[in-house]
This record gives sequence, C-alpha cells and structure tokens, in this order.
Amino acid sequence: MFLQQLLMHRLTEKKRAVGASSRLPVPSAPPTPENWVFPFAGWWIKRQLIQVAMLVAGIFSAALGLKAFLLPNGFIDGGVTGISLLVSQLTGISLSILIVLINIPFIILGYFQLGKWFAFKTLATILALALVLLVVSFPTLTQDKLLIAVFGGFFLGAGIGLTVRGGAVLDGSEVLAVYVSKRTALSVGDVVLVINILIFGAAALLLSVETALYSILAYLAAAKTMDFIIEGIEEYTGVTIISSQSEAIRLMVTEKLGRGATIYSGKRGYGSRGHNQEAIDVIFTVVTRLEVTQLTDEINKIDNQAFVVMHSVRDTKGGLVKKRPLH
Repeated sequence: MFLQQLLMHRLTEKKRAVGASSRLPVPSAPPTPENWVFPFAGWWIKRQLIQVAMLVAGIFSAALGLKAFLLPNGFIDGGVTGISLLVSQLTGISLSILIVLINIPFIILGYFQLGKWFAFKTLATILALALVLLVVSFPTLTQDKLLIAVFGGFFLGAGIGLTVRGGAVLDGSEVLAVYVSKRTALSVGDVVLVINILIFGAAALLLSVETALYSILAYLAAAKTMDFIIEGIEEYTGVTIISSQSEAIRLMVTEKLGRGATIYSGKRGYGSRGHNQEAIDVIFTVVTRLEVTQLTDEINKIDNQAFVVMHSVRDTKGGLVKKRPLH
C-alpha cells in the first residue's frame, strides 16, 4: 500500500509539472475508496469507545447497587437479576454464577432475535459483571431499609440503563419479553409485568412479605432510573399547532427557535363557531421537553387562541432537533 501511494504521488507530481509547462489546468483526482473509509472508521472507533465506556460504568454501577445495597440485606429486583438474587438467597449459590447461568438462554435467544453482535456484547457485559461481583469488594453503606431499597434500585437501574445505551443488556428478561410479544397479543411491558409479578410473589412466599414490598420499591426505583438514563432529560415532545397565524408561527419555530417544522394542508372541522370547512395549514414540530414552555409562550404571543396538541416522542433521527448526548 505504501509503494502504491508513493507511485501515485510521483505520477501526480509529473502531471502537475506537465500541466504547468503547457499552462493547462490538471484536474484533481477523484477521492479513492480509502479516503471514504478512513473518516467512517474514525467515527466507528469513537462510537465504540463511547459505548465501551458506558458499558464499564454500567457494570460498576450495577455491581455497587447489588453488592453494597440489595444483596447484603436480602432484597431482590425484577427480571433475571431478581431471579438470580432470589435463588442466591435460598440456596447460597454465588450470585456471580447464577447471573451468568440464568442469562445464557436469553443470550442465545437474543442471538437469533437481535443479532450476534448484540449477543456477544451482552455475554461479555454479563461476564464482566459477574467478575466484578466476585473480586471487587463494596462496603455496606447503610442499614436503613428504605435507603437500601431506593439507592440500591437507583444504582442498579443506572447500570442497566448505561449498558442499554452501550448496546447490550444486563438482564435477559427484556429479550424474552420482545420474543413473546411478537408471538402473542401481549406487549413488551405486559410480559415484563407478568414476569415481575411472579418473581415478587415468589419472594413474598419464600422470603417474607416485608422483603417483597421493599424489593418492589427497589424495582420501581431501578425502572425509573433506567428510563431516565435511556431517554435522557431531553425527552422529545411532538407539537401540533392549528392556528390562523400559521405562517407567523412557522417562522417563529424555524427562525427564532431554530427547529424544523412540517406543514400539513388541512381543513377546519367543528369548533366554537360551528361547522367550518376553511382550509388551514397545520404545523408539526418536535422540541425537547425543556423547550416546551418557550414554544408555548411564543405561540401565545402570536395567537393565544391557537389549538396546540402535544405528545411524547420516543426518539428522532435527522431534522433540526437537538440530539441527546452519548446517543
């Protein structure tokens, strides 16, 4: 490759010399495939490094929640992690071994459902978590059961959320939920709910009702933290605006707020003045949750009678929307 580049460089210099002597411009050579690959490779490496950093942070956060809070006090969580904790409490088998063994069937399922790269990253992440639980010591930070449930769930949920952002999972129950939802009328949330009801019901019978209740609290804290980590503080909101001042509002959205806008041609239906078939432009835009108040204030300045509908948007791609960091 080096010799080829050297020869190409010398040929280019000769062409430039000939072109200079004849006073004719020499067209520049088109970019080679190598020139296209290197920028993409740099972007891919950067993305992988970010994902690895999130996976490492997620592993240690989850290990902290498990070993410093939940495990020493006999609390459990939902999903495969909860099953592993419950079995560990009842049998005394190491949690590190159980987390790997119980997750293996779900990793295999993920291989066929989500691809081999996902399965490989998930297996590596779970093995790393098991290793950290085995060799790293975490101090018991508190004896207060409420703090144990809340902060144990917080650190565990943060760990699960970070690993999801890194392209893997620490809990295979989500993979099972996706698989079942594709073959039944149940949604992913329904399947996860059924699994967790069974786990916490077993905890109430085999451990104690009090332990099960605190475990449910830990699960809720973990679920909320996980959603926050995955979705981010800048959750997107889709806004539909119907106003007679649609052009002024469109300019405000695009020029003042710097956001994209889509215009639909519509007709009024039935309103305060009865039936009205007047044609009207309907504006749709997507903003972050932090920008909703600013948008509504600006709309009210233009038309305080505008009809505004808002709904949550899970994610966006392209367009003039502020992207979440580390996504």
